[in-house]
Amino acid sequence: MILRSIFIFLALIGTAAADISSLAELAQAATQSGQQVKMKPGTYRLAEFIPAGTIPERRKREQWQFITFSGNDNTFDLEGVVIELDTALREKLHSPIHTDEFLISGKNNALKGLTITSLGKGTAFAGAVLGVTGQGNTLRDCTIHVEGSSPYGYGDLFGKGGRKHCGVHITGSRSQFIGCKVFQKAFGHGFYLQENCDDVLFENCHVEGVMRRTDEMLAETSGIAFERKFMSEVMNRSGTKRIQPGYMKALSEDAFRTYTTHRGLVFRNCSAKNMRGGFELRTKTAPKLENCSATGCERAFWVSTGAVLTKCKGDAQFGPLLYVEGDKAKVDVQLLPTEGDKVNVHDIAAIYGSDNEVTITAEGRRAHALPILVGFTPPSMGENATAGSERTARGLILRNETTMPVVIGAKAEKCQIFTQGPVQENKGRDIVIKAN
Repeated sequence: MILRSIFIFLALIGTAAADISSLAELAQAATQSGQQVKMKPGTYRLAEFIPAGTIPERRKREQWQFITFSGNDNTFDLEGVVIELDTALREKLHSPIHTDEFLISGKNNALKGLTITSLGKGTAFAGAVLGVTGQGNTLRDCTIHVEGSSPYGYGDLFGKGGRKHCGVHITGSRSQFIGCKVFQKAFGHGFYLQENCDDVLFENCHVEGVMRRTDEMLAETSGIAFERKFMSEVMNRSGTKRIQPGYMKALSEDAFRTYTTHRGLVFRNCSAKNMRGGFELRTKTAPKLENCSATGCERAFWVSTGAVLTKCKGDAQFGPLLYVEGDKAKVDVQLLPTEGDKVNVHDIAAIYGSDNEVTITAEGRRAHALPILVGFTPPSMGENATAGSERTARGLILRNETTMPVVIGAKAEKCQIFTQGPVQENKGRDIVIKAN
């Protein structure tokens, strides 16, 4: 009898778990391994699972995450499940800086269909709604709505601040994000990668934020901008730090952002809208982008050494289409004709580095001409900031298949420029220019 009971117990281990219908059951299942878990669709309030009165005890235990998926080899079917995150809880928890609220620390898990919605304006010391630290995890058709940062409403004009709130923070290698969306209504990134995680895939993912005119900020009669006499953190093109009218600022940071070494990073059919940077991939580990788009951003694409962009597109509605730095990038981007209404934009692209190959095509015709800069850096903090400086561009092959003009700086050398647009200025050395 005892032996038979042992066999029954062993047989039960790893079998599919019964359907669950509460956050308490989800939190428990998240600690186990080898399961197939299905949660009943519905809206679940985190504040009912973790009442505010229990937060001091969690803080004493240093239990910083609300739910941690620490088990391995699980499948969570969370289609139709909405978790409402009351941001007052994260503020009350007072967790250490850069602490994520939900965490996937186990390996080889799959989560499908989950939506996490932030409620309220509670702030904490940065961090993301969801952190992925374990390896080999897949998120499919998940949606994150982000709120809760301070200050909010001015982008990075007053610095980055300590009370950011991001969407998804990734440090685990072999992570996959398929059909996932982040809607940013807080200052922070949509998806961002740190700690040398490799072989990360984004497919059919989307990040969307909010833009705001600087004219609206300058019209305020109270609040942080008014109190600071509208003086931002950086010098701008006027020669002062005073916020200038006529610009659009993203109220969030970047849609897709890298920080360290990320080999094998791939983006397919992903999109960014109304963010500071659409794809800000400045690590020198050759990310690959295919059929990706960035619209209404302060800058659409910013890439570095070895990056490969194929059939990508974006506009220069509120800022440049493209920044290229580093070496041996191969970039194929299409300029969309959308323009902002009474918005200052100063250039289409700025390119520097060695042996880069850049092709810019056009869909339709842009009404106002802006230059493609060869041998120039981006400005320090967006179009409102001081213009970029000159920097070496060597061995560039530029195919300008638009009517936009080209400006070649004094530190450009041994470049080949094939262009449909005029060359407004050429201060470079050994520059070959041919009509395209």
